[in-house]
Amino acid sequence: MAEAVVLGLVRQGVTRFVAVLGHGSTELGEVLRAYQDAGVVRTFAVRHETEASHAATALRWATGEKAAVVTSIGPGALQAMAGSLVAVSDGVGVWHLYGDETTEDEGPNMQQIPRPEQGLFLRLTATMGPSYSLHTPRALPTALRRGLNQVDHPYRPGPFYLLLPLNTQPQLIEGFNLDELPVGAPPQLGAANPTASYAEIARRLLDAQRVVIKVGGGADGCREELEELADLVDGVFVMSPVSLGVIPSGHPRQMMVGGSKGSLSGNHAMEHADLLLAVGTRSVCQADSSRTGYPKVQHVVNINADLDAATHYARTSALVGDARLSLAALIEAVKAQARETAPQESPWLAECRAARAAWEDVKAERLARPRLHDPVWGREVLTQPAAVHTVAEWAAATRAVTFFDAGDVQAYGFQMSAQDDPKASFTEAGASYMGFATSAVLATALSEDDWYAVAVTGDGSFTMNPQVLIDGVAHGATGCVVVLDNRRMAAISSLQAAQYGHEHATWDHVEVDYVAWGASVNGVNALFGGTTPEELRAALDKARAHPGLSIVHVPVYYGPDPDGGLPSYGRWNVGNWVESTQELRHEIGL
Repeated sequence: MAEAVVLGLVRQGVTRFVAVLGHGSTELGEVLRAYQDAGVVRTFAVRHETEASHAATALRWATGEKAAVVTSIGPGALQAMAGSLVAVSDGVGVWHLYGDETTEDEGPNMQQIPRPEQGLFLRLTATMGPSYSLHTPRALPTALRRGLNQVDHPYRPGPFYLLLPLNTQPQLIEGFNLDELPVGAPPQLGAANPTASYAEIARRLLDAQRVVIKVGGGADGCREELEELADLVDGVFVMSPVSLGVIPSGHPRQMMVGGSKGSLSGNHAMEHADLLLAVGTRSVCQADSSRTGYPKVQHVVNINADLDAATHYARTSALVGDARLSLAALIEAVKAQARETAPQESPWLAECRAARAAWEDVKAERLARPRLHDPVWGREVLTQPAAVHTVAEWAAATRAVTFFDAGDVQAYGFQMSAQDDPKASFTEAGASYMGFATSAVLATALSEDDWYAVAVTGDGSFTMNPQVLIDGVAHGATGCVVVLDNRRMAAISSLQAAQYGHEHATWDHVEVDYVAWGASVNGVNALFGGTTPEELRAALDKARAHPGLSIVHVPVYYGPDPDGGLPSYGRWNVGNWVESTQELRHEIGL
C-alpha cells in the first residue's frame, strides 16, 4: 500500500518528500529509498516536523512546486499539523502523510493518543482540514482523489492529511489497477451568478461617492480587471499583507495595507469609504480591524469563490465565482451605465492620495533616523523599520525572494513594502507563525529552479525553528537568515505597554552570539550585520557571494522613541481594547 501511495502522488506531480521518519513510517521510508535510487523521487530528511511543514508550504507558495510532508506517529505528526496552520490560513496546497495506529487494535500503540477510542488522530486532523485514514488499502484511489481536490483546489487549496496505519502500509494489494490512481486538476468556476443583477450592482458602485477596493490574496492574477474597474467607479485600492504586489505600489490609486497594523493611507480609505468592493479576501481580524474597519460603508460588493467569505458582511451583494471572470462581467455592466466622462482626479481620490503622501512622509521620517541608542545594547543600533527597509531594498535589487516572519518583523515588512510583484516577498500573515520564514529558506533546496531566499526574522522566531542552519547545509539551500535581535518578543511587549502601561514575561537578559551559533555549523557563512544601513548592505552582499546558507545578526532598537517603530492606525479586538472594539462593531452593524 505504501508503494501505491507514492505511485499515486508521483502521478500527481509530487516527487519531493520532506521527512522526519520514525517507527510509524519505516515502510513508507523504504519505498521512498527505492524510488529515490531509481531517480523518481527525492527525500529530504530534516530535524523537525514543523520545519518540514513550513518548507513544503514555502515551496508551493513561492514556486507552485508540490511536496509532501512525511512524519511518524503521534508527537511528530502533531508538530507537522501545527505547522500546517500556515498552509490552512494562507491557502497553500501541501500533502501531509502521517503514520497512524494499527487498525487491528491489539492494544495501545506507542506515541498515539493514550485513550481506548478508535480514530482519535483522524478526528484531530479532520478538525484542521480534509483528512483520510487508509484503514482499507483499496480505498486509496478515493483518498488520493479527495487529496487532489484539496491540494490543487483552484481557489482555496490547503493541506490534506493522509493517515497511514502501521499495519496497512506493508499490506499487499493484489491485482491493483494503476489507472484508478487519479490525475488532473479540479475544474474552475465561471463568473458569479448573483441574486441581484450585475446591472443593479453596477449602479450601486457608480452611485457611491467613496469606493474602497479591498484586494485579498484571491485577487492574484486580476490586476488588469481591478485597475480598469477602479478607474470606472473611482475606487482606491487597499491591500492585505498577502496580496502585496497584486496592484503595483506606485499605482495612483494604491493606498497600501489597511487594518490593525495598516498604513495611514490604507486605514484612511477604509475609515471614510461609503462602499466596499471586496475581492478575494477572507476579512481576517487584523485585515479589517476586527470588523470595525469600514464604519461608514453602507453596502458591500463581495467577490469570492467561497460562499462564507462572500457573505461575511451584512448589506452585501455577493458574487460567488471566479474573481477574474466576475470582475470582467461587472466591468461590462458598469460600462453600460457609466458616465460619459469621469473626472481625472475626484475629491475622493485627491483626499486619499494626500493620505498616501502623508504615509510616505511618516516612513521617510523613520528612515531619516535609522539608528537610536538602545539601553540593552549600550550603543546606537538600527531601528527595525530601517533594518527591514534596507533588507527589502537589497532583496529587490538582487532579485531575492523575501520571507517575513511573525511579529514586528512581519508588520514592518508589509508596512514598509514597495512591492510590485506578488511573488517577490511573502508575509505569513494568515497564522503569524513564529519561525516560518527561517524554515522557508529550505525551499530553495527542494526546488527544481535556482533562486535565492532571504528570511527576515526576529530573535524569538529564529530560536523557535533554527534547524535550517543544519538542514540548509545538508540539502544545499541558497539564502540567508537575517536575525533582527532586540532580545525580546517586541510585538507583544509593545502591545502590553500600549494596553496596560507595563511589560511582562516577554523578554529575558540572556545574550546570544548568533554569529558564533551559525559559525558552529560547518558550511554556514555567519556574519555580523552591523549598526548602520551601509554595514548591513555590505553584510548582505557577503552573504549573497557565499554559495550556500548564511546567517546575518543585526542588533535592533526597542524602546519608547516613536522613531524606533511605526504607528498603528487600526483597532483590534484584544486585551483591554475588547469592550470598545466590540461595541463599535455592533454599532456599525456591518
